[in-house]
Amino acid sequence: MREWNAGTYHRISDPLYDLGLAVLARLPLSGDETVVDLGCGTGRLTKELADRLPRGRVLALDRSENMLAVAGPYLGMHAGRDLSSPATVAHVWLVRAEASLLPLERSVDAIFSTATLHWVLDHPRLFASIHAALKPGGRFVAQCGGGPNVERLRGRVGRVLQEERFSTARERFRNPWNFADAETTATRLRDAGFVEVETSIESTPIVQRDAAAFREFIRHVVCGPYLAAMSDDAERSLFVERLTALAAADDPPFELDYWRLNMAGRRDRTL
Repeated sequence: MREWNAGTYHRISDPLYDLGLAVLARLPLSGDETVVDLGCGTGRLTKELADRLPRGRVLALDRSENMLAVAGPYLGMHAGRDLSSPATVAHVWLVRAEASLLPLERSVDAIFSTATLHWVLDHPRLFASIHAALKPGGRFVAQCGGGPNVERLRGRVGRVLQEERFSTARERFRNPWNFADAETTATRLRDAGFVEVETSIESTPIVQRDAAAFREFIRHVVCGPYLAAMSDDAERSLFVERLTALAAADDPPFELDYWRLNMAGRRDRTL
């Protein structure tokens, strides 16, 4: 997949930010912990997490250089380059890293993540990495796409890609998502060593206000992997227009059938 257009993502990510706030509220904190924001994106939820840790620190991790480049100025911190801002969040550090290869070992009190882990195909390896990074007794609270996430949209994409004009994209595309179910995820978390495991799937549909908003959202948030497989901007624009026209006929129009996989667990205090 091509790099994210992080500036646009930051501007239009309100639906994912709102979902993330509810997940963050489920993470118990005293205010002095060290917490990882895994897949921090442009830092909007990182800022909320940092506000809950006045005596602690946040390690904001993401694999995307573009996302971190936007998160730095937004958080008002220095992250390996000159990122000046009137605001200062002195107890936040940005780190570029892969979720399945966390550069940490038994060193953090909690790991928080939203809208990220469905981008990791190998969940057993992912959960082993997260478990290894936690201190004994450390908590993991996360949410990502799961189950039938955007199934209606993906079905339409499959049909559109069957058209001859999109044959090259159809051949190039490789599925980048792992939309796991709750039962499989619970088993994987326990296998990784987690206790007090809780998982669930919930429907969280996102409705865009009009065709322009829907078009921009699917282009910059949902359909990036499909667009990356296409040859030029004319092909990408046609593809997005086809999906937008189909969504206009839905009831309600311009709805994305988001389903979220919630997960939580703790590393045993004795390990």
